[in-house]
Amino acid sequence: MNSEQSLTNPHSDVPSMTLVTLGGAFEMRNVSPFCLKIEMLLQSLDITFDLAEQPDPRKAPKGKLPYLEVDGKTLADSELITQYLDDLTGGAVYAGLTNQQKAYGVALARLAEDHLYWIMVASRWLDDHWWPNVVDGFFHIAPALIRPLAAGAARRQVRQTYELQGLGRHNISEQRGFAQRDLQALEDAVDGQDFLFSATPNIFDFTVAGVMSGIYDNRPPTWLTQMAQKYTKLHAYTERVQEQTGIYARK
Repeated sequence: MNSEQSLTNPHSDVPSMTLVTLGGAFEMRNVSPFCLKIEMLLQSLDITFDLAEQPDPRKAPKGKLPYLEVDGKTLADSELITQYLDDLTGGAVYAGLTNQQKAYGVALARLAEDHLYWIMVASRWLDDHWWPNVVDGFFHIAPALIRPLAAGAARRQVRQTYELQGLGRHNISEQRGFAQRDLQALEDAVDGQDFLFSATPNIFDFTVAGVMSGIYDNRPPTWLTQMAQKYTKLHAYTERVQEQTGIYARK
């Protein structure tokens, strides 16, 4: 099922755009941090766009979401979309950032999206107690007879990917240690300031807050949610980014 949302914008010379996202689950409006990041970025750039949902990532280019439809063409991958939007706006995405700030931002983005994100995925998909929420949230559209088979096959693929990433080769205690160190690094990065580099949030704030909102706002809480609640400055920062953009992960 697709839903569309038009957001107003003063730029008449920007091509028509539709951002295709995964949609909601676990009491969240937007369950993917990558989708949320681009939604926040488009809003911050005052670019008009439609918002549509594709609940089956297999039907997306490259098999993942989001992707951006621009005048009949398709751009897949949130980082490639970000670069396109920066080119389109004449450098507005990274405007005002020094090279050192950009380097710091990229490092934090990699920590959030290429490390902590996978622990978030595992806390949902690979925790036997939480697993029924994944079945209800992602596989409710499948016919009842094949739902367990479809969900089980997808879970095996997630487990294999987690193993290949490397984190899945560690026991749960060691994974918790990785998560704690990631969360502490992000807490220290945002400590004492509203946003990472300026008085208003930018792409790197959207990246970090996108991942953290998925951790804080999914319901019921995972073990990672419970752990993250202890990092109160990081939680407050995540709320500020969402409030500033008016774009929230939760419903």
